[in-house]
Amino acid sequence: MTILLSDPRVAAIPVEDEGEPLVELTAPFGPARARVRVSLAQRLLLARDRLPAGIELRVVEGHRSVADQRAIIASYAAELSAVHPGVDRDPAELDRLTSRFVAPVAVAPHVAGAAVDLTLVDGDGRELDLGTPIDATPEQSDGACYFAARNISATARVHRALLADVLTSVGLVNYPTEWWHWSYGDRYWALTVGAPAALYGPIGAHLVAA
Repeated sequence: MTILLSDPRVAAIPVEDEGEPLVELTAPFGPARARVRVSLAQRLLLARDRLPAGIELRVVEGHRSVADQRAIIASYAAELSAVHPGVDRDPAELDRLTSRFVAPVAVAPHVAGAAVDLTLVDGDGRELDLGTPIDATPEQSDGACYFAARNISATARVHRALLADVLTSVGLVNYPTEWWHWSYGDRYWALTVGAPAALYGPIGAHLVAA
């Protein structure tokens, strides 16, 4: 059974953040120049080197501010309320549904600088088929955004397997409802790998400064 980021077991993981700074990913990872914790950046470099010739990692997002996280939560919760009339009268269920696509702020891997949203591209920068666009919601994709979804092409399954092979080999974990979301050092990572504590918590202003 998929553990969602709203699960109390995630929030129960302690955080032992030593203040590792953010760094900007370099041009080979794409034009977004996403910012992530140093150790995550190092692992992404290792993963890139393990890809077959002619295939690259394209990172579209890394660290996200608390304000941006809250805005995404509010927007998606509103969409869910429209799709599922009455769900807003059950806050726990609304939180559960919302967390399939966007994490509660306190445990959000992006807010901790511990996550990336990424895909695979060819040597000319064209995105490979991974089944859905990045950020396709469960409703928009009929669940094809889930990493293990079967309603995608054989080619997309091969590409997802390649993505998983290189990223898990360097210690990252996937959020199973989003094939594109991978993290290292956050609370969800700690729960997944059995670590006693998360390495990173929400980023403070002193780490965000350029």
